[in-house]
Amino acid sequence: MAADAQETTSSGGPKHVAIIMDGNGRWAQSRGRPRLFGHQAGAQRVRDIVNACPDLGVKYLTIFAFSTENWKRTQAEVSGLMALFRLYIVREARALHAEGVRVRFIGDRIRLDEKLVTMMDELELLTAGNDRVHLTIALNYGGRDEVTRAAKRLAYEIEQGRLSHKDVDAETLSRFLDTHVLPDPDLVIRTSGEARISNFLLWQSAYAEYEFVDTLWPDFTPEEFARVCASYAERDRRFGAVKA
Repeated sequence: MAADAQETTSSGGPKHVAIIMDGNGRWAQSRGRPRLFGHQAGAQRVRDIVNACPDLGVKYLTIFAFSTENWKRTQAEVSGLMALFRLYIVREARALHAEGVRVRFIGDRIRLDEKLVTMMDELELLTAGNDRVHLTIALNYGGRDEVTRAAKRLAYEIEQGRLSHKDVDAETLSRFLDTHVLPDPDLVIRTSGEARISNFLLWQSAYAEYEFVDTLWPDFTPEEFARVCASYAERDRRFGAVKA
């Protein structure tokens, strides 16, 4: 994490919220619809949550859109999701830019479709000057994969003589992470009632607060988002220290 990106606080509402958007498939199946219908509803919910961020004081929002493990799903679902990502960019790019949202993507882009990667690059460039909300979309992302890639880049720098192994510490490694320009998340939310972190922001969430809610992602309203953020404000974050 870059030193100048540190904006987390031990009181007040969260500045950086990360969300594991779980439950799209079950939401669709409960309505007798295909899983992709749930993913479409989930994409629409993202817009509502992004729009709610400024009023809640949330400057950074990071969402888990597709993990390195999601390739194990059926080819039909994976293909549908990739098409949905492309459609999301086409439909939302202008609105996100108009609302002052800066969009970033994290994750390994090598396995992604070339057209999708180009669209991601263009959206990042379009919104690069915005600062109202920083929306980070984790796409083909896994926490272990991110740390592995960072370690490889760090090892290469040492191999090239640009770094010494004596200089390597946690701060050094964090500069090679996908999120190096972002503050660590204050609050991580997982929807759908599952209580696991699923390989999401493992390094960055070392001292994050967690909230596991039963609501399926397409039903996670801005009102519930506000309640979770308000609940966070009542927590006592000590970061390993003991207050007098």
